[in-house]
Amino acid sequence: MAESFMIPADTHYMNLAYMYAENAAQMDEVPVGAVLVSHSGLILAGAGNNCIRSCDPTGHAEIHVLRQAGLRLCNYRFPGTTMYITLEPCAMCAAAMVHARVSRLVIGADDPKTGAVYSRYEIGSDGRLNHSFKVESGVLKEQCSQILKDFFKKKR
Repeated sequence: MAESFMIPADTHYMNLAYMYAENAAQMDEVPVGAVLVSHSGLILAGAGNNCIRSCDPTGHAEIHVLRQAGLRLCNYRFPGTTMYITLEPCAMCAAAMVHARVSRLVIGADDPKTGAVYSRYEIGSDGRLNHSFKVESGVLKEQCSQILKDFFKKKR
């Protein structure tokens, strides 16, 4: 299960990720947002989901962020970074963060159906892979959960 301590900056960066989730919702995408931050607090990249508009099944917020950061840093590894995500990542995104060597993951809302960091699987923290990351959860949990509930309620 995820650890549950929070540093003061976590709320700030999760609010930024939430803004990306709001932008995704405005584009009729599932409202998930992510931000990658360096160890010194520099925002390396941020994005929201964009699967539908881009016709790309890998168009998750986390994947966009990792791609942007790679281009910005001219590298595919990001040690010392923290990823802020409004929803617990799926298996694809969690595995991508392992490959990218993200050091810390901060999650807003749990995903009991497809969450791959602690809800359904423990990718990145179960010790089975060659890299692991620290996990904190529940940062702005209600806010991050509510935007998803509102989005899917409109779809029904």
